[in-house]
Amino acid sequence: MTRSTLTRRAFLGTSAAAAAGLLTARSTSAADAFAGFRVGVQSYTFRNFDLEQMLKRTQELGLKSAEFYSKHIPTNSSPEQLKAILALCKEYDVKPVGFGVSGFTKNHDANKKMFEFGKAIGVEYLSADPTMDSFDSLDKLCEEYKIAIAIHPHGPSGKGRHQWWSAEVILKAVKDHHKLIGTCLDTGHLIRMDQLGEKLDPAEQVKIMGDRNFAMHMKDHDNQKKTDVPFGSPAGRLDVSAVLKALKEVKFKGHIAIEYEANPNDPSPDMKKCVAFVKEAARKVG
Repeated sequence: MTRSTLTRRAFLGTSAAAAAGLLTARSTSAADAFAGFRVGVQSYTFRNFDLEQMLKRTQELGLKSAEFYSKHIPTNSSPEQLKAILALCKEYDVKPVGFGVSGFTKNHDANKKMFEFGKAIGVEYLSADPTMDSFDSLDKLCEEYKIAIAIHPHGPSGKGRHQWWSAEVILKAVKDHHKLIGTCLDTGHLIRMDQLGEKLDPAEQVKIMGDRNFAMHMKDHDNQKKTDVPFGSPAGRLDVSAVLKALKEVKFKGHIAIEYEANPNDPSPDMKKCVAFVKEAARKVG
């Protein structure tokens, strides 16, 4: 979808009938469908699609929230473009809850621009890959904007491991900083640490972070074939129920973004399996 099309659609708006349909759809909240958990999508799953195609596929999954990445909501968008983007999100009933993954450094002005962007699109958290010298700046910005910084572990990186590879590493760095600095644990990348001989249990990682869990990228991974797989696959390792139980134990109020990096040209069939699996696991956890 072009920017001119987005702008035009923003001003045209939606019909009364469409608005009534959206109100009906909202009567059964997504949280109710997942036994109280807020479950959406990480828009990177649909990285080979434009914004409207991504929103359409998210709507078809029955999900009403997303953590967006920069292809779908560019950080250099003008206020008019953001207005059009948010109107389109509203039309498809998909709310921006988070954004990322974004880098942060000690450059306070650059960091502030990202928080301003986050405020403009109405997100609760920014999934992040900060440098160690960024935290003084982030302390101030989290306090000012009341937007959480959710550090995202990336697992194996190059010939070694990413600087943020486990809950223990993240907690050690953030424990003396603002309470809105914590994690967006990525279960797939935690599982990938097996490749370096580090066997991390995603449910235990959740418990370690406690009330500093602000979001999650939920996915499973086949370490032999080095590819994501749908939840419940024999080649996978993620115990979805155990993760949900751990989130419930730490009184998690954040956002679970289902992410699927395999088959980017047609991820919807596998995503449907993932959504159904999480819904059933959440029902059992209660």
